[in-house]
Amino acid sequence: MGKVGRVVVALLLVVLLGPTATAAARPATPVWTGSWETAPSGTAPALPGAAVRNVVHLSVGGTAVRIRLSNRLGTAPLRLGAVTVALRRGAGPDAVLGTLRTATFGGAPTAVVPAGHDVVTDPVRLPVPIAADLLVTVLTPVDSGPATYHRTALQTSYLARAGAGHAADVDGSAYTTAIGYWYYVTGVDVLGTGAGSVVAFGDSLTDGNGSTADTNHRWPDRLAHRLSGHRLGVLNAGVAGNRLLRDGVGPSALARLDEDALDRAGVRALIVFEGINDIKGSPEANDPAAFAAAYRTLVARAHARGIRVVGVTLTPYGGYPAYTPAREAVRQRVNAFIRTGGAFDAVADADAAVRDPAAPQRILPGYDPGDHLHFNDAGMNRVAKVVARALGPA
Repeated sequence: MGKVGRVVVALLLVVLLGPTATAAARPATPVWTGSWETAPSGTAPALPGAAVRNVVHLSVGGTAVRIRLSNRLGTAPLRLGAVTVALRRGAGPDAVLGTLRTATFGGAPTAVVPAGHDVVTDPVRLPVPIAADLLVTVLTPVDSGPATYHRTALQTSYLARAGAGHAADVDGSAYTTAIGYWYYVTGVDVLGTGAGSVVAFGDSLTDGNGSTADTNHRWPDRLAHRLSGHRLGVLNAGVAGNRLLRDGVGPSALARLDEDALDRAGVRALIVFEGINDIKGSPEANDPAAFAAAYRTLVARAHARGIRVVGVTLTPYGGYPAYTPAREAVRQRVNAFIRTGGAFDAVADADAAVRDPAAPQRILPGYDPGDHLHFNDAGMNRVAKVVARALGPA
């Protein structure tokens, strides 16, 4: 990128994210910035006596971390017997020697989290680089009722069914069962010179359905790569099956906005890519005015926190079983509002970027994993590019 291009990018970032987003060259006082997130999507049976070694992929780095653990969807107090953090070695459950730390809660190595609540660990001194894989191991010694989890992790984590005494293992040989969910852990903040974080707020298209597992090719991951030079963390608050207007898989977007987006550390921008499940779901939503009102509410609540908002147009799904011409007409009217309704600070036109010019109600075959709704890795990268352009970086 030439000098003129870098100046344009810097100016656009200032408009959307504020002046600190372009301060990468200036020393800064260390601050807490969101580096990774997943939103609770439901519950799974408890794993009494087990230790879950969750693998999470950070966006920005720092000198210390703190971990958010959730019992938000639980029905009984959650007892945490031990929580440890380490850098991951290789592609399995082993930790990098010398990096494993025990997290504490007000100085104690255990904690009880009331039903409906989250808890954040004390700061854990652990240098973590950009794009590091982190192991967050959670030991639950007793049956605390339904476990708050994230179903569509697209990331292999590991389970030691007899977990007592193994949370602090550097060697991962006790973790013999591979799992495809994240249990309890919902966020990682890092202490460093980050310029803030960006929250990707949406449904399965944001959660990553259709992308290749264990590769971090969801569009928020690709966005994090594009923004890494600007010291901006990217938080993925996508929930497969989630809806804008009513509860579906997890609480509605309107209901979960604070906990999954606005309350996260250092948030400077919110990217809203949600609504297709309302159109194609049951009961279906077919009043574009209801979508407009919901989007305006999301934006107003974000603006009240000083957070700017990017709206993403709803992408095609022709060929998907739930597609009908009537629902397509609703999608077009909702997209017209996103583009021209004036609610958002910027618009990322993902619809225009991924649709097939020969059949605009469909995704381009090169971006379609085969279900005609989600995106493959190439499609995810295309969406990330469009969103990055709306934020500023080319």
